[in-house]
Amino acid sequence: MNILVTGGNGQLGNSIRKISVNYPQHSFLFTDMPEVDITNLEALKSLVKEKNIGAIINCAAYTDVNKAEQAEELAYKINAIGPKNLAEAAKSVNAKLLHVSTDYVFNGKSNLPMKETDATSPLGAYGRTKLAGEEMVKEVGGDAVIVRTAWLYSEFGNNFVKTMMRLGSERESLGVVYDQVGTPTYATDLALALMTLLEKGISGVEVYHYSNEGAVSWYDFTKAIFEETNCKAKLNAIESWEYPTPAERPAYSVLNKRKIKEAGAVVPYWRDSLKECLKLM
Repeated sequence: MNILVTGGNGQLGNSIRKISVNYPQHSFLFTDMPEVDITNLEALKSLVKEKNIGAIINCAAYTDVNKAEQAEELAYKINAIGPKNLAEAAKSVNAKLLHVSTDYVFNGKSNLPMKETDATSPLGAYGRTKLAGEEMVKEVGGDAVIVRTAWLYSEFGNNFVKTMMRLGSERESLGVVYDQVGTPTYATDLALALMTLLEKGISGVEVYHYSNEGAVSWYDFTKAIFEETNCKAKLNAIESWEYPTPAERPAYSVLNKRKIKEAGAVVPYWRDSLKECLKLM
């Protein structure tokens, strides 16, 4: 089928581009702003009809968690209205939609990995706008999957791994929070999981969770990055209050992946995937 990938220049979009060679039976169309604006419904409908699109993978999002606190209207336009438009455009040509969401729809107050059916309660603007996007996709209906993920990184673009590598090379010591726990997600692993869901077949609207396996704090994640790259900077564990940010972060962001595993997706251990990514950097 012809697959439209929005947000094609981002981490996940580039990761899908990388693995697309493994799927010669499909034709991929990678787009991004300003070429394709997901907030323009009529333009999207024209595009999917003209290109005979069979599936849309939405990687486009407003992801600056801190700035979203002051720019919630813009974040809402991209994170909520955009997915709604994509769902409507997909439905207009009977195409499938794969929409990527976030662990930030939860408040992080659980002490167990969160299931797809657990109650949502976002702490900030980013989470609120992403949750609104999920709800709008559900309202439009059709054939769509919403995949929540967390702590995304890759060899592409800017991300936590690259930032820590840079800071580790610039400073003698570094403080990183240890009281926020989650699971990193290598974007290539997520890209493969999305393709697994698409190849399995999408009927109706479903929600899945995907991140790598295991659980780790930002401090321990950074420690692993430093160990793998032989960084000699001293690492100090600090509490969240010592590093205040405009947006409050969930304290516990581990996702339960049983459902997506049962659908056939492979979920590698986070440190194994980190090693794979670092080889490519």
